Amino acid sequence: MTWQTWILYAVAAAGLSLTPGPNGLLALTHGALYGAKKTIATIMGGSLGFALIIGLSMFGIGALLATAAGWLVVLKWAGGAYLVWLGVQLIRADPIRIQAVENPKNITASSLFSQGLFSALSNPKGILFFVAFLPQFVGTETSLFTQFLIMALTFVLIEFGYEIAVASMADKIKPWLAKAGKKFNLFIGLVFVIIGVLLPLRG
Repeated sequence: MTWQTWILYAVAAAGLSLTPGPNGLLALTHGALYGAKKTIATIMGGSLGFALIIGLSMFGIGALLATAAGWLVVLKWAGGAYLVWLGVQLIRADPIRIQAVENPKNITASSLFSQGLFSALSNPKGILFFVAFLPQFVGTETSLFTQFLIMALTFVLIEFGYEIAVASMADKIKPWLAKAGKKFNLFIGLVFVIIGVLLPLRG
């Protein structure tokens, strides 16, 4: 993976982290309920879940590439089409809403960690998304395992930083989402469409 490809991947991963999803909402909710410090356990669980999903996605990509290198081109175009579809769905979606959650007094770090982990692993779109997303940046000049480590670490660090910020500013973000959530969905949806159209053309 070249530096140029890594920078492009990091920018795309940051855009992905900004997309409304189960773990971002969980970090936002837990941040409002328990504070940013306790929510670190939630975010750690989600980070592990994302790393596992990326690993499974790369395993599937590797299995296809072992059959024929030409599958990478197919994956890039199919993945690009899927990203465009996701972008259109996000543009059409209603703004996300934060539901009231009961605030137990004695919440444990292990419970928060489990909730974060389960939230990441139980999302059926997770593996499908990464199977579409990762091939846009996979190259044949470096081992797949090395690229997996770089991609997984980069994404987890970006997602961790984003969720910490969300948890820390939970009280300010919730009313903003209610007012500007539709425009936010439009912006991120357009980013997905652009990624889906342009990245497969990189060859």
